[in-house]
Amino acid sequence: MSVGAVSPSYKGHRYPVEVISHCVWLYHRFPLSFREVEELMLERGIVVSYETIRRWCAKFGQAYANALRRRQPRPGDKWHLDEVFIKVNGRLQYLWRAVDQDGMVLDILVQNRRDKAAARRFFRRILKKTGAVPRVLVTDKLRSYGAAHREVMPCVEHRQSKYLNNRAENSHQPTRQRERAMKGFRSAGGAQRFLSAFSGISPHFRPRRHRLSTHDYRAEMTVRFAIWEQITGVASLSTTA
Repeated sequence: MSVGAVSPSYKGHRYPVEVISHCVWLYHRFPLSFREVEELMLERGIVVSYETIRRWCAKFGQAYANALRRRQPRPGDKWHLDEVFIKVNGRLQYLWRAVDQDGMVLDILVQNRRDKAAARRFFRRILKKTGAVPRVLVTDKLRSYGAAHREVMPCVEHRQSKYLNNRAENSHQPTRQRERAMKGFRSAGGAQRFLSAFSGISPHFRPRRHRLSTHDYRAEMTVRFAIWEQITGVASLSTTA
């Protein structure tokens, strides 16, 4: 966890960091279009075009997501993997997702297949990205998982059941909501870039509310907003003012 990580550089941007970070937060937290974010900012007296907001999200979204991930605890030892189809320019692609037992997103990957090679690629990507090996791997009964598991991590316990993988399946719901709002994705690369940033930012603002009292939920969200201000650089401005 890198608490003292340097915030992104905003050099050359005429809008203050508070406006930039707020627009990026709105777009990744709620199912809004760039034009709708533009309208919300206009209501607050801030004139900024949707194209500018799009460039901010492309430039800073992944940087914010990476900073949030660096602050996450080490992943749990029980990983849930699942894949669902998404529409990319009218064609079916597969979104692979891995979460731990606490619902923390480990990684996502957009691929055009769900065969052994695709599963193997995703397994190796997760292992490299997390730097950890799970104790238990939970998937559905897709044969590709079993074949890739035997090749990549045969010593890890593998449980296959369509009833044990609700954790990963539920993690797809925010993505489905955004996919509908965006009317699908235009390219596989664009989907990968957006979902990579989205899977880092959106869960940060989605604590398990059903397990928290109103007081605890508000306290938790206060902490999470404070972390957001730190990683975007807003907090440093307030301390130097």
